[in-house]
Amino acid sequence: MKKEHIHIKNRVDELPTLAQQLETLGEKWQLSMALVTNLNLVLEEAISNIIFYAHEDKKEHQIDIDFVLEKKQLKITITDDGNPFDPTSKEDPDITLSAEEREIGGLGIFLMGKIMDSLQYKRENENNILILKKEI
Repeated sequence: MKKEHIHIKNRVDELPTLAQQLETLGEKWQLSMALVTNLNLVLEEAISNIIFYAHEDKKEHQIDIDFVLEKKQLKITITDDGNPFDPTSKEDPDITLSAEEREIGGLGIFLMGKIMDSLQYKRENENNILILKKEI
């Protein structure tokens, strides 16, 4: 089993740092570039939602991202202390509608669900915990 932990702050300028750390992890664990690119999309969406919507205050908050690779499964756990939000409870957007007809928002979470094999959410100790799994 391989494990890695990334700790970032809830600031937009942390996203490029996260992308670089993910690329380094991909090389270290010999993950395909296509997988790393998809994981970056998923993480950018999840982390952006935390940065923009999880806190009413403008204080600095910590976001923890844990990666575990066991056998052929990659598990990513994202933990933040923001307001409760369960992205798995959102209904999928109607992608048959034109962009003008569709409600704003929801596409990022929909995309996360399409890229990853599973998304699980739980609330523990005043923290949001999002668990993403991908068979590789």
